[in-house]
Amino acid sequence: MDRKEKNEIKAEAKKRKEETKERLNTEERDTKKIKEKIFNYTKIIFILAILVGICYVTGTIINKLNYKTQNPVATIEIENYGIVKFEMYPEYAPNTVCNFIALANRGFYDNTTINRVVKDFVVQLGYKSKDNQSTKVKLSDLYDGGPDEEYTIKGEFVLNGFNQNTLKHTKGIVSMARADFSSYGQSYVTKKGYDSASGQFFITTGEDTNMDGIYAAFGKVIEGMDIIEKIENLEVETKDENNQDSNLTLNKPKELPVVTKITVETYGVDYGLPETLEPFDYYSYLMQQQNVGSY
Repeated sequence: MDRKEKNEIKAEAKKRKEETKERLNTEERDTKKIKEKIFNYTKIIFILAILVGICYVTGTIINKLNYKTQNPVATIEIENYGIVKFEMYPEYAPNTVCNFIALANRGFYDNTTINRVVKDFVVQLGYKSKDNQSTKVKLSDLYDGGPDEEYTIKGEFVLNGFNQNTLKHTKGIVSMARADFSSYGQSYVTKKGYDSASGQFFITTGEDTNMDGIYAAFGKVIEGMDIIEKIENLEVETKDENNQDSNLTLNKPKELPVVTKITVETYGVDYGLPETLEPFDYYSYLMQQQNVGSY
């Protein structure tokens, strides 16, 4: 083999070596590009996953902030009149709502009567009587095994230091009836009347701003206000100079409408039992003041 042939073989070998090296370099570059693409895609997927996660968490937080539990709705069945419904507002008067739900769903209001009607003012419900005598609400009305002891609840209104309740007594508002001891002229006794509500309540048939902040409003009629308006026009007992019948009760309907049942839909929320108070006994209080008894 002459020199020329040897040089050609060397040149061919060198060429093949360079081609192989170039091929390897190309494959390496292609592999690197593929890895870079995979890395970039992974990074994009990772970023997207983070963004989705952030959106989900943010959405959940926003939903929780905006979520509002369905307020409880009471259904009042009035014999020969029909159905009245009202929505309750636990955000304004939580213990009052709790008390009403507990009593209603245990049947306390079944077969009670509407005992007071004042046109363009109120229709009062929840009157329970036995032998023509008003019966008081007892702890046994709230829960099984409860003692037959009377109770009251704290008045959830501004005058009583409960500033959370800003509901106004517009037409159709449902509010708790309570005792008014202000005529006794004693500040201590007057304030005891603030915490005297238990079972009776009223529905306003007209706006009365004088009751704002001094009675515990806790709901509003959403259906059947026309029925309440019919009832407010019932003929009632009156007292005047020519009528001395001591059996008459001012503003008591001559024919008492009967509430056959009140139930409350709570939409799955358990409102539990209300916080209760011992009723104020004015007679015992007087005895205490005279050191004749104890209160």
